[in-house]
Amino acid sequence: MSRALDLSNEAVGAAPTVKVRPAQVGLFANPLIPMLTTLGVTMLVVVALLFARTTGMVAALWGASGLAAVVWLRCGQRGLVYEAPFALLIATGVMAGELMAGNPIGLSVAFTAANMLEVMLVVAGTRKLVPQLRLDSVDNAARYLLIVSGLAPIPSALLMSGTLAGLHGQPFFEAFATWWFSHALGFVVLGAMGLSATPQAIRAFARPARAIEAVGILGVILAVSVTIYSGVRIPVGFVMLPLLLLTAVRLKVLGTSLALGVISLAAIGSAMLGHGPYTTGFTGPQQAMMAQLLVIVGYLPLLFVAALLEERDALADRARDGQLRAEQASEAKSRLLANVAHEIKSPVGGVIGIGDLWRTGQLGPVTATQTEMAEMLVKTARQIEALSYDLLDVARAESGAMKVELLPTDIPGLLEDVRRATALRPEAKSLWMEVQVEGEGLVAMADSQRLVQIVSNLATNAVKYGASGGSVVFRAKRVRDKVRLEVVDRGPGLSREKQAQLFEPFNRLGLERSTVEGHGVGLALAKRLTELQNGAIGVDSMPGEGAVFWVELPAA
Repeated sequence: MSRALDLSNEAVGAAPTVKVRPAQVGLFANPLIPMLTTLGVTMLVVVALLFARTTGMVAALWGASGLAAVVWLRCGQRGLVYEAPFALLIATGVMAGELMAGNPIGLSVAFTAANMLEVMLVVAGTRKLVPQLRLDSVDNAARYLLIVSGLAPIPSALLMSGTLAGLHGQPFFEAFATWWFSHALGFVVLGAMGLSATPQAIRAFARPARAIEAVGILGVILAVSVTIYSGVRIPVGFVMLPLLLLTAVRLKVLGTSLALGVISLAAIGSAMLGHGPYTTGFTGPQQAMMAQLLVIVGYLPLLFVAALLEERDALADRARDGQLRAEQASEAKSRLLANVAHEIKSPVGGVIGIGDLWRTGQLGPVTATQTEMAEMLVKTARQIEALSYDLLDVARAESGAMKVELLPTDIPGLLEDVRRATALRPEAKSLWMEVQVEGEGLVAMADSQRLVQIVSNLATNAVKYGASGGSVVFRAKRVRDKVRLEVVDRGPGLSREKQAQLFEPFNRLGLERSTVEGHGVGLALAKRLTELQNGAIGVDSMPGEGAVFWVELPAA
């Protein structure tokens, strides 16, 4: 009773003394899994040994170890305490199959130990090199194939090939190669099936259209395999690679591994029975080895193609998701800019009105200092007002709400209008400005109001940052089927790194603390407006050599 009370107190407290980790129950959460795995391993051992014994050779296709490894990887939990029972069940299944097939106890123990060694190597190696346990990328597929075909079966093959050679009268190398290839194929085919059978892949195959397609493709592969390897002399072997390529494209890794399983059974089974394309000039074991090599060298690389396609699809999905998130973020930003700009306009208008009344003395007598302060207040408020309009335009352009009316527009006349307006700016009084026209008939398809806005932004930029050069040139010329407008200054110029950031909103290229006023919106707005008019905008500049901002629009 007191112990029950203690446990109750622990349950009520912050942290109980005894904790049960989920891993403790994960392995046997469904007791049918280890039981069915043991039964499946036993059946595969019996079938492989009896079939090999009837043909008088080493088993050339061994699936028991592959089944054990993939279930262990999928259902087993890490930790000796929880995996030891599962390993013991697998060993029991292998041992039972050996004994049921008629092998002596000593030989059965040796074969069981060899099988368990390679299964544990596959499990440990896959967990180390493919921790995600997925074959949906070329890198993961290559790592898995290296483990299961190049590393794990070799120790067992070396240990048992002498015994197999003595039992079946084969040369040592043939026995070694047959064990190695047969176990590697079992790991590859069954392992690829198990690791690629993710919930997402299974859901895709569960769709009626995809299920019919999969059954149709695999049925054709089965029919072609039976035709090729049953001894029927119909030349259809050339269609196998295109069929496997189609399988990789349509059914990805899971479908390709199923197809390889069908081909392996047909090719190796027929070779062990003395049928197929290798009946002339080869002994029985050599025929089986040639069939193994055909699958490993000729058809197994299609797994890489399937993995590459899955990787491409995953990257495309991530790219689409990223683009969707970026578009949503851009829409949210545009809404925020529009809301902020609207909220700014009304109070700023009031500030400008009060500042003008104060500056002109309509609110009472003012001193010279107060007049200067009022002028500064109005000037700053008008800058904020201009910024709010620019923000509204940027938001409208990005959301697609801004409309443009493209009409034939006289470019030299437009540049002259912008030059005159720019010359009236106080900071432009010391600058020499001119319009240069190269050629005749420089008429572009443009929205004249928006084009004036673009060129005015470029001119303002040239006046602010290029005033040290003493001049600003407005130039118009034809470039192929387009009309090119240029605003040229002789200022300090721009490096390539700064040019790459120039048209980003709110990026002033490190001049935030300089005496040059601005908010970094004008060029970004100019870019948006140019794109709306089917044009292009850019800059050509070198440090110390000034800058040429250009706009190209379709000629009328």
